[in-house]
Amino acid sequence: MFNTKKLFARAKAKNKSIVFPEAGFSDRVLQAVKYLKKKNICKPILIGDESNLVIRDKSLVNFTIMNPKTSPLKNKISKHIFSRLKDSGTTFEEAEKLATDPYYFATVLVDMDIADGMVCGAETSTANTIRPALKIIKPAKKDGLVSSSVLLFGKNKFLKGKDLLLADCGVIINPSSEQLSIIASQTADTAKLLEIDTPKLAFLSFSTHGSAKSDDVDKVRKAYELFSKPGVVCDGELQFDAAMRPEVAMIKAPKSLIKGDANILIFPDLNSGNICYKAMQSVGSLQAIGPILQGLKKPVNDVSRGCTVEEIVIISAITVLQVKEKKQ
Repeated sequence: MFNTKKLFARAKAKNKSIVFPEAGFSDRVLQAVKYLKKKNICKPILIGDESNLVIRDKSLVNFTIMNPKTSPLKNKISKHIFSRLKDSGTTFEEAEKLATDPYYFATVLVDMDIADGMVCGAETSTANTIRPALKIIKPAKKDGLVSSSVLLFGKNKFLKGKDLLLADCGVIINPSSEQLSIIASQTADTAKLLEIDTPKLAFLSFSTHGSAKSDDVDKVRKAYELFSKPGVVCDGELQFDAAMRPEVAMIKAPKSLIKGDANILIFPDLNSGNICYKAMQSVGSLQAIGPILQGLKKPVNDVSRGCTVEEIVIISAITVLQVKEKKQ
């Protein structure tokens, strides 16, 4: 099962700063950042009104707190936003207004290397998390894809301690075959980052190896054919049970290389991915971490609005691991 102690130790060793735009109005985020600072997992930067936060919790006097409305960086932040958005028609006055928004302010801190990464989503939708990141930080590759995966782990009789990564569960609504292949590659990279053993990746469908015919099945099969990544065992198209249950795989897909033991599940669309991960979390006694954003230049990560304090802590540590060391 996923080793959070090892994750925290790896994050602690990197000594990175993570900004939390919801610190000013989220009790869960405040509890999480206090734990993160106490255990030295990261250096939290809180966005909010300094006075209100310290009155609310005197222990926060020792934290770095930045108020977008009074920060000496306000004009610099406004200019940065304007430089990023002027080609899309944003005026400087509109950029100044966006600079007071905690999500945009925090995103710019990451883009300007004042913070190493950002975590939010406890109080807003994934769309509101991703929108500033896509506009300001942008994808790592020109015209590149930004997708997401969700880490699932916990005590579950069926999984027997196996960790799972599910994608895409938060960003791309109806990916093409080419996009599915990219999502799979990005998720395999996330699996490597999280040190998930022996990645076995399944492209999911309502068909197993041609048992059904449709354009939707063809899309998944083509994605599987396009996918190629050294060290990753892969198969598709597969139904969920053929991907996850060895006894079913022996019947439905006897030649499958993953033999019903997949730990990376690639869904054909956002509907199926999002529904499945929330169902597994809700009735399968599994902890869900994410969506973990993949493909951005710099790390910004999301949590579900139903997240726990522990889940905020875990994704903050994952965000630290995503920070790329600057070349000397």
